[in-house]
Amino acid sequence: MIRQPIISVLGHVDHGKTTLLDRIRSTAIASKEAGGITQHIGASEVPIQVINSICDCLPKFDKQALKIPGLLFIDTPGHEAFTNLRRRGGSIADLAILVVDVNDGMQPQTAEAIEILKDYKTPFIVAANKIDVVSGWRDVKSASITETLKQQDKETVDNIKSRIFELIGQISRYGLQSNLFNEITDFQKEIAIVPISAQKGNGIAELLMLVAGLSQRFLEMKLNIDTDRPARGGILERKEVRGLGTVIDVILYDGTLHINDTIAFANENEEVSTARIKALLKPKALGEMRDAQSEFVSVESASAAAGVRISAVGLGDALVGSTVIDSTEPDFINKIKAEITGLFKTEKSGPVLKADSIGGIEALSKIFENEKIPISKKGIGNVNKRDIMDAFSMNATSQAFATVLAFNVAVDADARSTAETNGVVILESKIIYEIVDRYKERVAEVDKEKKDAAMGRMIMPAMVRTLPNSCFRISHPAIFGVEVIAGTIKPGLPIINADGESVGRIKGIQNDKSSLQEAKKGEQVAISMDEPTYGRQVKENEELYTRVRLQDSFLLMGEFSNLIGEDERKALQKIIEIRKRSRENTEIL
Repeated sequence: MIRQPIISVLGHVDHGKTTLLDRIRSTAIASKEAGGITQHIGASEVPIQVINSICDCLPKFDKQALKIPGLLFIDTPGHEAFTNLRRRGGSIADLAILVVDVNDGMQPQTAEAIEILKDYKTPFIVAANKIDVVSGWRDVKSASITETLKQQDKETVDNIKSRIFELIGQISRYGLQSNLFNEITDFQKEIAIVPISAQKGNGIAELLMLVAGLSQRFLEMKLNIDTDRPARGGILERKEVRGLGTVIDVILYDGTLHINDTIAFANENEEVSTARIKALLKPKALGEMRDAQSEFVSVESASAAAGVRISAVGLGDALVGSTVIDSTEPDFINKIKAEITGLFKTEKSGPVLKADSIGGIEALSKIFENEKIPISKKGIGNVNKRDIMDAFSMNATSQAFATVLAFNVAVDADARSTAETNGVVILESKIIYEIVDRYKERVAEVDKEKKDAAMGRMIMPAMVRTLPNSCFRISHPAIFGVEVIAGTIKPGLPIINADGESVGRIKGIQNDKSSLQEAKKGEQVAISMDEPTYGRQVKENEELYTRVRLQDSFLLMGEFSNLIGEDERKALQKIIEIRKRSRENTEIL
């Protein structure tokens, strides 16, 4: 039998993912949620009859050619749902729709979605949404984008095409070829871009025709299943439901589940648990698993591909994102363990990561790995006091590492108070890219504080040359003219000569009898010093340098190199050479 393809919908926040599915489902879920952003993972079955009805307006659409029973759409709040739809070596999703606002183009979450789709080797179609807000757009009641564009002004069409071509260029940066859907000659080599208006409904027909047609044409072998095989699926959510207790929402991608079957899955201790099914429920056609108003019906069995709700005793520790396997499948324990092997691998140092699911852990781990940011601990569930203390111990390595990344999880009250007492930062978010960006900001903030503190105590490199015929007083204090050759000089700075010998400290800086707080490169000023006698310790046309500590010089040549300019760097190199030659070359501080 041919199962229905599993289609995942991804995209940047507010680019129209839920609105697109609302248009297909003829529901209004988006309007019921705060900010119009999907907050929970959902699955909707769209029967083939609905697809035929929407696509019937297209001249080239052949409903007889479609053998699939329908489409199973997964509506995601971000990438965590997509990565929860995982199995070893790839994704449960057969195909994805990447929704992009044609007016905004590629955004951070769009780029992350492309990288994740590439990682999972999932084919996808781009829905270039919100063409209805392009200047000059004329509202046309048609599901076909081809017919809709024929009724627009030439300037409007050119404007839309210009934005599409810009999107094609942006996609090419990821090593992918793409083109307008009606200009593609080989769908295996190019990604199809379909202009749509999810709000008005234009282009939905072509989008569905492509999704259904390409799924059947290129994924036929994958869609052929044996319904007698032991069932396999992925846990999307675990929740408490009145009258049923703990249930799990599962996407089946192979085989058939029955009431009284025993299923196996990973638990929160990274071990394998089993549970006997006492009830199987499915949302009605065009219903939505996460909509509280959606009606569920009890069924004796469910075959792939389907979204099902499972009620059983022993689901309390089911790990969201885990594979579900019928326990009659041989070696099911090792197969489940193989799914999570490596996901909880950590480094000796780094922030602590807590997430609500395997998918959250996996997606964030990949992104942090790409950013070359280590993670010292990973776990599923709420942030607890132990997590805080583990993060606190990272202070010895880096202040930035004393951070807990809380993705889509709560923070226990005692954990929060412990964090405040011990200076551990908790970064909370329900959006993957946001928590990554916030941690990078945290690292930058810590680096800035560290550099500001270092600059407050550091002696920065500077070089002056004494001017001829410019001695105003020989000693107590010696007052003489200098030109600043590199860096900046200030009162209080210690000065050495070219032999590394201490000359003294700058007492004051004057120009035209006015006292200055500093003098920069190119300026000629008079400086006063208590220690030297002019003509002995200081001579005409002599080069003098600030006495930079060796420890600081290493920092300025390395970690803090961005704090100094090229002239200061050259002066610092001279200072280092002088210090090495002098009798002070063993000094550390």
